[in-house]
Amino acid sequence: MSTRPPRLGAPLAAIDIGSNSFRLEIGQLQHGRYRRIAYLKETVRLGGGLDANGFLTEDAAQRGLDCLARFAQRLAGFEPGQVRAVATQTLREARNRDAFLLRGQAALGHPIEVISGREEARLIYAGVSHLQPSDVPRLVIDIGGRSTEMIVGHGRVPKVAESFQVGSVSLSMRWFPDGKFTEQRFRDAQVAAGAELEEALAPFAPAHWREALGSSGTAGAVSQILAAACRSDGTITPEGLRWCIGQCLAAGSVAKLNLPSLREDRKAILGGGLALLYTLATHFGITELKPAKGALRQGVIVDLAERHAALRQADGAQDMRDLGAAELQRRFQVDTAQAQRVREVATGLLRQALPDADAESLRELGWACDLHEIGLMVSHHDHHRHSAYLMGHVDASGFSQSQQRRIADLVLAQRGGLRKIEAQLASEAFAWQVLALRLAVIKCHARDAVDGQALRLKRDGRQARLGWGRAWAEAHPRTLHLLREEAEAWARHTPRLVLQTDAKV
Repeated sequence: MSTRPPRLGAPLAAIDIGSNSFRLEIGQLQHGRYRRIAYLKETVRLGGGLDANGFLTEDAAQRGLDCLARFAQRLAGFEPGQVRAVATQTLREARNRDAFLLRGQAALGHPIEVISGREEARLIYAGVSHLQPSDVPRLVIDIGGRSTEMIVGHGRVPKVAESFQVGSVSLSMRWFPDGKFTEQRFRDAQVAAGAELEEALAPFAPAHWREALGSSGTAGAVSQILAAACRSDGTITPEGLRWCIGQCLAAGSVAKLNLPSLREDRKAILGGGLALLYTLATHFGITELKPAKGALRQGVIVDLAERHAALRQADGAQDMRDLGAAELQRRFQVDTAQAQRVREVATGLLRQALPDADAESLRELGWACDLHEIGLMVSHHDHHRHSAYLMGHVDASGFSQSQQRRIADLVLAQRGGLRKIEAQLASEAFAWQVLALRLAVIKCHARDAVDGQALRLKRDGRQARLGWGRAWAEAHPRTLHLLREEAEAWARHTPRLVLQTDAKV
């Protein structure tokens, strides 16, 4: 996929593949200001389609695919760099998510990234803080279908961001499965929500914030109900929530529920949403929860715009993934000088072999180099395996889970046999990334200064030709020995590595 940044000020699109709804937002960032161009939302109930074994049912999957196909029609003419699609809790959980992602990407025409709960929280805060800036320390809460994100931040910076596996759909399915409302069911739902949120009591206590905002669907729906019923100006309070719960109990069931401004597609999940909101209000001392202007989808657009600005090398622009990689280097005490040597050699070799290599492939290779030794914190023995595990499972700011897995595969491939990544080597782009990384690790194995121009790598059909000068080879017999062993390792694979001394490659 090409990641050449689109023209400055071009429309950007975000697809939020949520547990309850799928949303498409098209927006524009100019001079730091956000302007919405288009917004589409469909209630898909993907989260309601997870069976008891954690598999996404075919009916739910098809509803999602049909929606993505309709979104694709609206995105006709958009370049790859203008679109980013992210999936949240349901696809974090689904055991057959990879199968759905393949079909979903074909329907949408763009890659779909599964993001971690903390990354989702970070992006939600990015959307809220950009569309509703403030210098007041704030708590932002986003109740989704199967997860709830909580963030304490100041200005544009999130200080604490967490995700909890409880949401309006999951609570409603568990405690109001037949649509009947009783006091006992509301109490049970609140206890279940409280148990999930209990670990958040200290980091999200009222001492850490001065205002509370509710982002996205559940908070927005309840805010509209209270405003339409003249119970408040849209501010959610414990009193207002008790009134809503009382209305549910008076109705007795979803079928008989008649609340002002409540859409039909929201009725089935209102019970779980109210129980969760009331639990949050009472447990975290929230006397007023105001509706927020921003949400995940706007955060995705803001983040995408910042990535493009970093590629253009705009003043002060930073890709959050660069900051995330640097933070992991600090956390795992990486030898940054060695990481930089490997990065320079690896990316240089890939550019030599593939002059038209796409920017994202080069960046992923660079991050793999930055983090290829984080496993040394665990053990020197098989550190590449520890590094790959950590890279695949750690919370890394800016990265999607999908991208972390690709980088983890690169890190795993840095040394040892190639059989462990044989399936991934079917991708030619990945194979060239692996080859460049392995050659760089060999070139820098002595962990001292290296001549970045000593090796020359060229693509020749299905072969990779590696050359060097005689003087360099005579001065580095141990490195030459390792390179010959590497050529043997690639003998059965594409690209097949061929070594050439003094060759003009």
